[in-house]
Amino acid sequence: MDSGKNYITTEKRAELEKELLSLQTEKRKEILEALEFAKSLGDLSENAEYHQAREEQGKLEERISAIEHILRNSIVIKKHHSATVDVGSTVTVQKEGDKNKQTFQIVGSEEADFASGRISNNSPLGMALHGKKPGDKANFKTPKGETVYKVISIE
Repeated sequence: MDSGKNYITTEKRAELEKELLSLQTEKRKEILEALEFAKSLGDLSENAEYHQAREEQGKLEERISAIEHILRNSIVIKKHHSATVDVGSTVTVQKEGDKNKQTFQIVGSEEADFASGRISNNSPLGMALHGKKPGDKANFKTPKGETVYKVISIE
């Protein structure tokens, strides 16, 4: 795993491609129509509708550019079974001193969502878990001190 690379799942890629298509077709058309309407109102220097439509157009083009960059520069990962923790792995861990087990899927930064059990490969825990096997311990520093997790299983 290269922490300098961006990783996305096949599901996220499909979601981004769908969003990109929608932005490039429907949303662009809506904004162009709003710009045409605003221009028809006259003096552009004091035309709030025109300035708002231009601002929305700038935000739209920025989002399109960001999605294109992600799609062009990301490596698509799939859920897979492995003997060691890697991007795409689902790992069950137990925090030292805690009886509860937690399960996380290791994903790229674009999809990280701790609440739904998806942690970034670039997060402190994700980096500490990388390459570990069941039974190994993963240590990393937090503001409260060092935290240790034990790898229970990998899917």
